[in-house]
Amino acid sequence: MNTIIQELLKNRPVILDGAWGTQLQSKGLPDGACPDEWNLSSPEKVEEVAREYVEAGSQIIITNTFSATRLCLEQSGLGEKVREINVAGVQISKRAAGAKAMVFASLGPTGKSLFMGEASPELIAQSYQEQATALASAGADGLVVETMMDLKEAELAVEAAKSTRLPVVACMTFGKGKNKDHTMMGVTVEEAVKSFSHLGVDVIGSNCGQGLEGMLITCRVLKEQTELPIWIKSNAGIPKYEAGETIYGTTAEQFAELAGPVIDAGVEFFGGCCGTSPAYIRLISQKYR
Repeated sequence: MNTIIQELLKNRPVILDGAWGTQLQSKGLPDGACPDEWNLSSPEKVEEVAREYVEAGSQIIITNTFSATRLCLEQSGLGEKVREINVAGVQISKRAAGAKAMVFASLGPTGKSLFMGEASPELIAQSYQEQATALASAGADGLVVETMMDLKEAELAVEAAKSTRLPVVACMTFGKGKNKDHTMMGVTVEEAVKSFSHLGVDVIGSNCGQGLEGMLITCRVLKEQTELPIWIKSNAGIPKYEAGETIYGTTAEQFAELAGPVIDAGVEFFGGCCGTSPAYIRLISQKYR
């Protein structure tokens, strides 16, 4: 096991951060704007989000680089700023973390479908390699491949992340199918575990897609399939759309209560995803650290 992961696991659960997109929006990020670009134009606001999670008790925070592959940034006319945006994202989170938390940099989907032929495997691999190299060079403590639905794309991201020799976390987004154990692209938990284990990831898990009740099922299947540490970042329930707004119904207090069975099921790394905030993480930290 990677030495960084070993050290972190001396006291489990390791508390992660929560949602970033909605927090950036609360700081003034306009609808439709590229969040990652704020690393350059509004770094102080991005740092506020990171610092608020650290102050809430997060032991690992991510970076504002979820959509910072070249393939994603090109859609906003920012393709030539890949390195600049990724390096800044790590630097911002590192400043906020100080000596209190570690920074695992985020790599999300490219937004290009392999299945539909929107981009070749070679182009997607190159895009992830460019991002992973920039994140590692900036001093990230680890890399998180997250919110993945296409296993092939996830594999390409993991391979790029592994090439940096940093600890690598690989997360798929489940929640489809009769037992809510498939991704939108039909990937099962078992298939993801087999693939990621073969690629040599250090931590495996799931984020987004469902609330804690669904994540409990996912966690149990993960525990049956692998001895790798488990990373879970759940939404604050299943979203509802009311009057043009996305509403997450699970409160911070409810989230903290529902987290108990998931953590007891063997999750080593636990945090929040869509609909959560520093208030959620603060309660989790107070209750389970």
